[in-house]
Amino acid sequence: MHRFLSISSKSKSLKNNNPLHLRFASPISSATPNGQSCFHYVNQKSPSLGPSFVLHRFFSSGYFPNRVISSEHERNRNGLLRLKGFVGEARSFSSETDRESIEYDVVIVGAGPAGLSAAIRFKQLCQEKNADFSVCVVEKGAEVGAHIISGNVFEPRALNELLPQWKQEEAPINVPVSSDKFWLLTKDRTITLPSPFDNKGNYVIRYFSNAYEPCLELLLLGDEFDNQLFSARLSQLVRWMGMKAEELGVEIYPGFSASEILYDADYKVIGIGTNDMGIAKEGSKKENFQRGVALKGRITLLAEGCRGSLSQKIMKEYKLREKVQAQHQTYALGIKEVWEIDENKHKPGAVLHTLGWPLDSKTYGGSFLYHMKDRQISIGLVVALNYHNPFLNPYEEFQKLKHHPSIKPLLEGGTVLQYGARTLNEGGFQSVPYPVFPGGAIIGCSAGFLNVPKIKGTHTAMKSGMLAAEATFGVLHEGSNIEAYWDALRNSWVWEELHKARNFRPAFEYGLFPGLAISALEHYVLNGKSPITLKHGKPDHEATDVARLHSPIQYPKPDGILSFDVPTSLHRSNTNHDHDQPAHLRLRDPTIPETVNLPEYAAPESRYCPARVYEYIPDENNQPKLQINAQNCLHCKACDIKDPKQNIEWTVPEGGGGPGYSVM
Repeated sequence: MHRFLSISSKSKSLKNNNPLHLRFASPISSATPNGQSCFHYVNQKSPSLGPSFVLHRFFSSGYFPNRVISSEHERNRNGLLRLKGFVGEARSFSSETDRESIEYDVVIVGAGPAGLSAAIRFKQLCQEKNADFSVCVVEKGAEVGAHIISGNVFEPRALNELLPQWKQEEAPINVPVSSDKFWLLTKDRTITLPSPFDNKGNYVIRYFSNAYEPCLELLLLGDEFDNQLFSARLSQLVRWMGMKAEELGVEIYPGFSASEILYDADYKVIGIGTNDMGIAKEGSKKENFQRGVALKGRITLLAEGCRGSLSQKIMKEYKLREKVQAQHQTYALGIKEVWEIDENKHKPGAVLHTLGWPLDSKTYGGSFLYHMKDRQISIGLVVALNYHNPFLNPYEEFQKLKHHPSIKPLLEGGTVLQYGARTLNEGGFQSVPYPVFPGGAIIGCSAGFLNVPKIKGTHTAMKSGMLAAEATFGVLHEGSNIEAYWDALRNSWVWEELHKARNFRPAFEYGLFPGLAISALEHYVLNGKSPITLKHGKPDHEATDVARLHSPIQYPKPDGILSFDVPTSLHRSNTNHDHDQPAHLRLRDPTIPETVNLPEYAAPESRYCPARVYEYIPDENNQPKLQINAQNCLHCKACDIKDPKQNIEWTVPEGGGGPGYSVM
């Protein structure tokens, strides 16, 4: 069942009173806390009588929640929207001079693991305390899970706390792990190392959801469920979580991009504004133009994932890093494919991690390969974005990996099913900002809780969302302070994990082998209790050397069997944007590409982007000119991070655009 925004005009000047139904791009039915389906009904007076919108929530049970109306607004000198007279008791729909607004108690940006965990935990507390608070989750992907990609290793610690009955819900253990390997690769050789991942006794768990119809494959560590690891298709896991959230009464709206922060007169955050739809590339309004909506909440939680655009603005606006003397964030780019291979080569449950080749000894990174069910494997390469050589191309390095003598035989005769890429934050403990701002908090990978030595961050992201939800409930129900989230976070196992692992990533600033030695000391001898905390090196964009210090890297041409060109891979990502819309990738200074990036850094944006968004083509004077192919964008955010002069700003495109991952 799809959602509809139903607008009916009561103007006496109109001859009919038929409602206008505007379809919300969501494949998930809305539900009350008791599970009844619902739709939005909006009563709009004629413009001649003055704008007045009121949101009615109609349920099949006849239930109508309380509603209020927000009032006037103004824009400050910076163009930021501030609203006056906001009352956040429950949902409402009102018209301001230039956009409609809907009010909730809690607004969450991002339907990923952190955002959905926050929504679920908040609604659980509502049930426990018999409280009626509304929650809205807005998601820029066309559907829940469409933009979710991970390396496939999942630790269920937070999930066990959030939904302890998940293992009873048709999750059979049926595929034992066949092997667990850790390799150091050279160009032609494989050196087996002791595996630090301890996957002995693992199982593959498959979950079938009647509502979504995809399967969830999980790789289980050990004979019990409490402290295991899983290899999971995260895009499918969040679809399952979305179903659980809606069963509790959470309203999820995929296909809507949160493009701006809303402030009140006291500069407190009171929600977000969604992107306008139907604007042509040159800025004119098309026939299908729809003004964005203001989603206002008493508390706003930002769960946008790594390098979230609104989260970045909030951190700068309120100086959240400076508030706790946090270091800059450091990132990596993960590139991944899902293959279907020959049945005779398939070993369900087999796990492999590698380091070394194809990367040089000064570049941090490694690869992963997991055997899933149904002859499918997941293979990928993670490259730290503080690499120095501007000629390095992460996409081409991944293509090289697949030709290694120890990996090539496995893939031969196979077929690629899907391709994708995404950045991940690796700063860890040293880089966590103060996550609270007036009116809300930053959760999940937007703040950066990845445990680097574990190569896992979903469980910590989920836990941060749960803690934020508990603090939010305290604010709304008990009148406490949202800063309780920061206190709870520092007293949680998330903080303990990150503190223990804090020196692993910065150890590799000294190179591969010194990094391995320091990491071994930290893990096996000091057990994370080192008396010192190492610092990260330069920010990723500053780490890029000028081109004259390096030689160009000659990458082999793709063979179309194991390695592929970018357009072929891009097609497999199901990426789609409306071509006739303003570019969501913006240059702060349009002259820098031709005057700085090209002559000094040899156009690195044409290489670090895994989707060929940036390319230099001859202009009318036969001079190279940067062309931005925004329609190719995978939303990986590498450009926003790695551009040497921080000249590229990633902003959200129209809702629903981007990749369409289903098995990532």
